Amino acid sequence: EKAEKLISSDCVAAVFGGWTSSSRKAMLPVFEDNNSLLYYPVQYEGLEDSKNIFYTGATTNQQIIPALDYLKEKGAKSLYLVGSDYVFPQTANRIIKAYAAANGMEIKGEDYTPLGSTDFSTIVNKVRTADADAVFNTLNGDSNVAFFREYTNVGLKPADMPVVSVSIAEEEVGGIGVQNVEGQLTAWNYYQTIDSPENNKFVAAYKAKYGQDKPTSDPMEAAYTSVYLWKNTVEKAKSFAVKDIQDNADGVTFDAPEGLVTIDGDNHHITKTARIGEIRSDGLIYTVWDSGQPIEPDPYLKNYPWAAGLGSSSK
Repeated sequence: EKAEKLISSDCVAAVFGGWTSSSRKAMLPVFEDNNSLLYYPVQYEGLEDSKNIFYTGATTNQQIIPALDYLKEKGAKSLYLVGSDYVFPQTANRIIKAYAAANGMEIKGEDYTPLGSTDFSTIVNKVRTADADAVFNTLNGDSNVAFFREYTNVGLKPADMPVVSVSIAEEEVGGIGVQNVEGQLTAWNYYQTIDSPENNKFVAAYKAKYGQDKPTSDPMEAAYTSVYLWKNTVEKAKSFAVKDIQDNADGVTFDAPEGLVTIDGDNHHITKTARIGEIRSDGLIYTVWDSGQPIEPDPYLKNYPWAAGLGSSSK
């Protein structure tokens, strides 16, 4: 409804936003039917593309697969999957299970809970007794607060059974309580602590406007980057018209706070550097591993034989 208003009544050139895959999938037909543009800035489960959407958050091979590769490299041979009950966690976990089967990893358990659920005593007890090498967490929102508090209450520690989260950024750490997540791992493409001229400038400007105590995060940075990718495409096309943007998007770059990003004109995703981070006592997340260079987007995992059959291209 809001997307329809922005396009039809407000006549905007492009829309930047959306949160959760459910919101994006609800908006997708609106943008396609109206032939308008959405820039979606949140990591997601892949297996989608649209000529009317630019995906500026990570797709699976830029976040989830690097996280699995990292765990495998660290010797993890078993995982427990915990997620919210909606599109992203369910699809992500299908991909994780296919990866595990191809890489000799055992899935010790898989549990879903309604979005916003705060009762994790049963699930955390199952996690504790499963004795997995790591937990892969696709919970969203406030559920993370309850999960990690319960995890800490039963005496689980990152050193014994680390949790890798793909939806906890700096903004969420304060709400969860740093004492409940210190030492835990995250998989993103951006952290406030990246030391580069572009990021230092971005963080300083953000804090000057919103407050020194306000952290930046991956979705914020991807949204910021979206606007500049759109701007650079408009300047290349010398036009605001949707078709001209689509025709000129391929190869458009931006020196983003996360590093250089480039639009893939075929699938409308962007190149991104994968980063595994550790949450520290100051509430910030520090890179403990990165991919060294931007990873080409592969939303349908065409380059991964073990993923065959998980999803088919709309092209």
